[in-house]
Amino acid sequence: MDLHLEFAVGEGRRGGLERALRDAVRDGRLAPGARLPASRRLADELGVSRGTVKAAYDQLVAEGYLTARQGAGTQVAALPSVGAEPTEAAARARVPRFDLRPGSPDVGTFPAGAWLRALRRAVATAPSPAYDYGDPRGRIELRTALSGYLGRARGVLAPPARIVITSGYVQGLSLLTRVLDGAAIAMEDPGLPFHREVVRRAGGRVVPVGVDERGARVEELTGPEVSAVVVTPAHQYPTGVTLHPERRRALTDWARARDGLIVEDDYDGEFRYDRQPVGALQGMAPGQVAYIGTASKTLGPALRLGWMVLPPHLVDAVADVKLHSDHHTETIGQLALAELITSHAYDRHVRACRLRYRRRRDRLVDLLGARRNVRGIAAGLHALVEVADEAAVLARAEEAGLAVGYLGEHWHGPGTAASEGRAQGLVVGYGTPRERVYPEALEVLGRVLEGG
Repeated sequence: MDLHLEFAVGEGRRGGLERALRDAVRDGRLAPGARLPASRRLADELGVSRGTVKAAYDQLVAEGYLTARQGAGTQVAALPSVGAEPTEAAARARVPRFDLRPGSPDVGTFPAGAWLRALRRAVATAPSPAYDYGDPRGRIELRTALSGYLGRARGVLAPPARIVITSGYVQGLSLLTRVLDGAAIAMEDPGLPFHREVVRRAGGRVVPVGVDERGARVEELTGPEVSAVVVTPAHQYPTGVTLHPERRRALTDWARARDGLIVEDDYDGEFRYDRQPVGALQGMAPGQVAYIGTASKTLGPALRLGWMVLPPHLVDAVADVKLHSDHHTETIGQLALAELITSHAYDRHVRACRLRYRRRRDRLVDLLGARRNVRGIAAGLHALVEVADEAAVLARAEEAGLAVGYLGEHWHGPGTAASEGRAQGLVVGYGTPRERVYPEALEVLGRVLEGG
């Protein structure tokens, strides 16, 4: 038989021969049952010693790739079936052609040029201690920059001394839960299941609080055991509603009367399309609200940079838990983000993204607005499209290669939306698809919703 084997530069002769034979068996160039050349012949063809070939054969026999029997020579073994493992084709088939799932921005908009310029300036001017272990609250340069930005852009009262830098919203929520030490924490229903699990794993007890067209139902916060509530007032996830002004006042009144804590997840806070972004709830009650924001939606989740603006009595406790969690958030990214903010490049980027996402939102509304009840379109990166039968629509979406979120996976209690009489709908994200595929993705969504 003709056997073509390639040796990588720098490999030892025996190791290279073993690797080449092993690869040939794995990829099918050597079929099960095929007889290999005698060790002397293969040694002559490859220009190696017979002992090298025999040692390689013996090693692969021991590993199960080859078999050797007296009188039958050395043959390729029949490898165990790998049917339980997904083939490459099957893995590709599971990847949707069009991804309209919520929760991610268009990472293609990351301002790489501006970030590199900010990074160069930050590194060039950073003092030597910046490369050492740092303050668990974060670099003062970033906390100072955020203090000004959050004040002018989100209406947050954010003295640098009350800001703690984190590696994202999830860490902020976990740190607060640990500080609250097993407390009952109310969370919006429907809401993101992953965040509920974060609270549970950090030792908290999750209590549902309902959401309607005016936002979180504050009147449900009646139990004496509830000491904190997590809300998304700017753009509730997943319904997309904005917390009504009366509910805002009621929520802050509840916190003051009960000495409770409001955890404000400023989800998509910068992306408002019908008017100026609604100011953060924290500005109404800075002593009762722990405000959490991140760069995940404005820049990209890969940066792992977030921030908390805390009531004064929680700063030291949260900083201590942060210290014993990961000591401090990485410094170089903090310095670069501080430079990006102070140079106003961050503001320019957010404005550009807001226009970009508004155009995408408008295309979605043009497609669906006249035919469907679409909610949550005033802000954010997703919309809720109400449907009568989630299961049927999701089946058509999967068949069409379209991935979307759905309301049923966000409820607290067990059971399907249909069986429990709950609202049903698709949670459609319009931040993720690239520009060239977005129009086609919307066309497919339209056909799926119409039953085609």
